[in-house]
Parts: sequence; structure tokens; C-alpha cells
Amino acid sequence: MKTRIITAVVAIAVLLPILIFSETVALPIAMAICSLVAVYEMMACIGLKQAYSLNIPLYLCALGLPFFIRYSGDLDLIRQVIVAVALVVSLYFFSVLTFSHGKYKLSDVAIAFLTAFYILAGFNAILILRDYEIGGKYVYLTVFLGAWITDTFAYFCGMLFGRGGKHKLIPDVSPKKTVEGSIGGIVFCIIGMVVFGLIINRISDLHANYLFLIIGGFLASIVSQIGDLCMSVIKRTYGIKDYGKLFPGHGGMLDRFDSVIAVSILLAVFCSFFNFFEGI
Repeated sequence: MKTRIITAVVAIAVLLPILIFSETVALPIAMAICSLVAVYEMMACIGLKQAYSLNIPLYLCALGLPFFIRYSGDLDLIRQVIVAVALVVSLYFFSVLTFSHGKYKLSDVAIAFLTAFYILAGFNAILILRDYEIGGKYVYLTVFLGAWITDTFAYFCGMLFGRGGKHKLIPDVSPKKTVEGSIGGIVFCIIGMVVFGLIINRISDLHANYLFLIIGGFLASIVSQIGDLCMSVIKRTYGIKDYGKLFPGHGGMLDRFDSVIAVSILLAVFCSFFNFFEGI
């Protein structure tokens, strides 16, 4: 527990300046590093760490996409490029698989492509949210709020109300998670979103849409838990405990940001239709 707390404090100390100066190159640099490390961890998990013909294109995408998204300034162009990159990389992966003469398994290559696309979409969605014209500097913070409030209160509510483990959530995937913890995470995530809206109302010239914050908090909390469980399924499939050792007591990048990745994708889609904040 002590190691986990120390790691969390250090991580927050590193994260805060990035969030404070998120309008600068600091955020795309951070997202590029996170994407690169996360993709590397996933490829290592699958057993393709040394499959350079597959890894290198993914690493280049991880490093390049955050800067393209930040400095292209055109959301429609961003969508078009992301679709084009996904199609080209998928064709390339099929080509490598075809000419590898059985060196790589179809299932491993398929999982590598799917998870890499998911990881890159998750970290880059944070940048897309940050650069929204209305309230972007606040909207993207809901990704971290949604993921980490859910994670924190699901743990404490599970400990407080789910003692004895009578109501397991999905025991064959994550034996310690309980229904009580899941419900607690959802409730406190919604509360956290509403409180965040109240704070932004007081400190800015924006008006919070509380209905959208409540709906967004509800959906974000559910997706946060699904994102956590999905990454656990992959770990169990490949027989590993953690994706890495980057964060002592917490695991690797994917262990720490599994929920964030899922929530950022959900909120990027949600906020493209329903914005949390409106100009006054």
C-alpha cells in the first residue's frame, strides 16, 4: 500500500504540470509517450515484442498522431486521416501475416491490431477533447475524473459494502470486484461530474449542462469499468499479472490507464453530440 501511495503522489506531481500547460506542446508529447509505452506493453504481452515488421508502424503512429491532431486544426481532416491510417495499417498487417510463412499467428496479429488501434484512439481522444472550441480546457479533464473517481470509489465501496464477496461482479475475470463496488463507482462518478460542473460555473464564463454531465458520468463510469475488465481479460488470456513495472505497486501504463483509454473514447463520441459546457 505504501508503494502504491508514493507512486500515485509522484505520478500526480508529474501529471499536474502537463495538465496546467495542456495548451502547449507538453500534452501531445505526453500522449505520444503514453501511446508508445502502452503499445509496447501490449505487444510484449501478446508475445510480439520482437516482431519489428509489425511494431515499427505502430510506434510511428503512436509518436506522430498526437502532433498531427494538435496542430492540424481540422477535426474533419483528423477523422479522415485516422480512418485512412487504420485501413492502411490493417492492409499492411494482413500483408505481413501472409508473407510471414506461419511465423505469426493470425489470432495474435488480429489482437495486436485491434488493441493498438484502441490504445491510440484512447490517448489521442484526450487531445481531441482538449482542443474543443467551447470549454475544451475543462472538457478533457472529465476523462480523468470519470476514470479515477470510478476506480477509487468502486474500490472503497466494494471494501465497505461488499465484504464477504457475496455479489461478485465478474469473478472469472476479476475476482475482487463486487456489484456493490461497481454501483458505488457509478454513483460517485455522477456526483463528481456534477460537482465539477458547479466548479466550472463559478470559475469561468461557461454554463454547465448538468443533464449531459449526469448522463456522461453514468456512461463514463460504466465504460471505465468495462475498460478495466477488458484489459484484465487480455492479461488472463496471455497469463501475465501486470502489463509492466513502470508504476511500482500499480503495474504498467496499461494497468494505470486502462480505464482512462476507454472513457476518453466514450466521451469523445458523446461530446461530439452533447457538449458538457456552453458559452454564455
